[in-house]
Amino acid sequence: MIELLKGDITKLEVDAIVNAANSSLLGGGGVDGAIHRAGGPAILEECQRIRAKQGGCMVGEAVITTGGNLPAKFVIHTVGPTWNGGKNNEEALLASAYRSSLALAVEHQLQSIAFPNISTGVYRFPKDRAAEIAIDTVKEFLNFSSAEIKVTFVCYDEENYWIYEELI
Repeated sequence: MIELLKGDITKLEVDAIVNAANSSLLGGGGVDGAIHRAGGPAILEECQRIRAKQGGCMVGEAVITTGGNLPAKFVIHTVGPTWNGGKNNEEALLASAYRSSLALAVEHQLQSIAFPNISTGVYRFPKDRAAEIAIDTVKEFLNFSSAEIKVTFVCYDEENYWIYEELI
């Protein structure tokens, strides 16, 4: 049920890839920019509709859009926390980002989902702790859910890959 890959999340043929988005949902750097570039304008158009309806996406929550030109059918956009030394509930918010993404996958009856390393880039979350939270949260969700979802963790860089490999 859990798989680890090193590579480019935008190339995966899964039901949904998860975007480590910012709360504006308008694209950005890192994986967010890569997904918007590879997926084309349909993703941004849906994000703009979501913004008009609800004003963006709060930290720890998730929304779903088309996959546009991606091999994935959908993109689940989740907003991870910015690391501030662990003083602002960052660990619980990161776990919530994973749970919210998985809940949307179940709601839409998806069978496969791929996660990037949420919050470990410009949001500066410590990579080892972020990996522990990601794996623990996903395992806990899968254990308590009747849905069968294949979860893939996709690491773009070598450092995250080795951290995840050791933990899985």
